Amino acid sequence: MNVINNIRQVRSWHTVNRGARCVFVPTMGALHEGHAALIRAAREIAGSNGNVVVSIFVNPLQFGPGEDLEKYPRSLVEDLSLCRDNGTDMIFAPKAEELYPADRSIVMRESSLSQMLCGASRPGHFDGVCTVVAKLFNLVQCDDAVFGKKDFQQLAIIRRLVRDLDFNVVLHAIDTVREPDGLAMSSRNRYLTPEERAQAPALHAALKLARDTWKNDGERDPAALVNLIKKHLQQHAPLGRVDYVSAVDAVTLQPVSATTELVVVAAAVFFGGARLIDNIELK
Repeated sequence: MNVINNIRQVRSWHTVNRGARCVFVPTMGALHEGHAALIRAAREIAGSNGNVVVSIFVNPLQFGPGEDLEKYPRSLVEDLSLCRDNGTDMIFAPKAEELYPADRSIVMRESSLSQMLCGASRPGHFDGVCTVVAKLFNLVQCDDAVFGKKDFQQLAIIRRLVRDLDFNVVLHAIDTVREPDGLAMSSRNRYLTPEERAQAPALHAALKLARDTWKNDGERDPAALVNLIKKHLQQHAPLGRVDYVSAVDAVTLQPVSATTELVVVAAAVFFGGARLIDNIELK
């Protein structure tokens, strides 16, 4: 497994491996079993003759003022071991100054899908995501990229990025990996106190309740489903503070309409200093 930390080495690696299918998994490190599932999926897509590339980069452009950039967990030694164990061929782990020159003056801006859900309370966040993903796609020159569904808004925006800027990259969406009690795996789960951790699974339980009400009771009113989720959280997660709960069109992230083919209910809840996100598809 090659570990690379500068652009020149990435380009040299790509030249040597030109012609082999390249499957890319972008991460911010602090890897866990959810990331391992993404890497294993990438390994399967790449096959025995392809390459799996993982980036480990805490992207400063997607952190707003007062967010957790400085304390975001970093565990490179453990991350390298997890990547090796799950079939990674190359890791790109640059410093911020490698990707962002001090006099940089060009960034990307997303003007539609980023205006709601997480984007409403984290202005500029998805501009930073789009900027770094575009740079990484250009550097890695991947054929495929693997993303998790836990951050459904990010997935929708990256799909739009690939479409609008004509990246020749096939995106693969992998189901959220969960703890045995249903909590979506996240690097930020380690911020939770024992009391918060005990209540955090109520988020997924509330989403499942909405899905069951949709499926079994035929409830199609988005407002009713949102209220059902909020009531469940109030009862079972009093330590949580709801940022948002919303039912949206899975493609446009706009409010559900008569033309919506797939509804996603997404939510974000603060538990102390941890902001947890989750979602569920209504089929």
